[in-house]
Amino acid sequence: MVARSLNVDYLTPAQLPAICDPWWDSVLGLAEFGRQPLGGAPGQVPMARVAMAPIHTGDNVCEVWRAAAPMRGGRVGPINYRANDQILFGCLAIPERDSSLMQRTEGRGSLEEATTRAYQDIFRVLDATGFRQLVRIWNYVPAINEHSGNCERYWQFNTARHEGFLARHHAIAHTVPAASALGTPSGGHLVIYFLASATKIRTFENPRQVSAYRYPKQYGPCSPTFSRAALLTETFGSPLLLSGTASIVGHETMHADNVAAQTRETLVNICALLDDANKSLGHQRFDVGQLAYKVYVRHPSDLAAIAAEMRATVGSTDRAAFLHAEVCRRDLLVEIEAVARSQRPHPRV
Repeated sequence: MVARSLNVDYLTPAQLPAICDPWWDSVLGLAEFGRQPLGGAPGQVPMARVAMAPIHTGDNVCEVWRAAAPMRGGRVGPINYRANDQILFGCLAIPERDSSLMQRTEGRGSLEEATTRAYQDIFRVLDATGFRQLVRIWNYVPAINEHSGNCERYWQFNTARHEGFLARHHAIAHTVPAASALGTPSGGHLVIYFLASATKIRTFENPRQVSAYRYPKQYGPCSPTFSRAALLTETFGSPLLLSGTASIVGHETMHADNVAAQTRETLVNICALLDDANKSLGHQRFDVGQLAYKVYVRHPSDLAAIAAEMRATVGSTDRAAFLHAEVCRRDLLVEIEAVARSQRPHPRV
């Protein structure tokens, strides 16, 4: 079956069709989550491999992005990409201590240098392909909560990302892409995959939260560069892409040490964001019960409590993938991102 619009599914490697199957013609790219790679894709399909273990299944999870064919693809530097005429998927993985990394700047650590290189490579792909609008970025950062030098590695990542946008004279507020940044085991690669568009996006902020790009300095010298959600306004049937969302009200963490309460607060934030988007768009397009969820869990033993809270709000966890991950703040126990499918076509704007 050909995907008519941008869509995501969470499949096990065993559920992926044979490499010769025409199903792959409509696949933009995929990310496989697991300690060891198990899945495979045709050579022309970009595939990110993330060392992050699923905790609700004994198998790996593949996040598969599909869109209308025909597709074209290629490689620019370390980035493999594939695109149709509206949307591009790209991915890369950089070991921090790769000998090909640029000469280090005094005072900058290996993660900052790797992040700088990664975002330089991403912007080169956008220039080369004409898909200059970043829509959604997933960042998987080894040992995100550890300290290096005099600050957390997440702060170092944010600084390099922020500087990367500024170096390209790219906006660092309002029209920045949706994003997530989660921690993977120490010593692994910095893995990033992303969606980009040839047309402008519409972004949304959560009325219950300070915009991440406006966070005060207590959360690091440079604020995180992302919007709470992004919508491809000129793509028929396009979903709303929600950034990683947690138990934060204003800019402060709520319900420390209470995973059930954090999950409820996170879902309230997601509902508030959907409500704001629906009001802005003028009709009820997105519904919390129709989302595809990816749930990052700090402690696997919390899975049952998190899943129970999700079922109470969204009705089912059938379209949810649960992954063992470090969340960007040490006092956050769960983070949830989502893809909200439009309930009806919307006009071009």
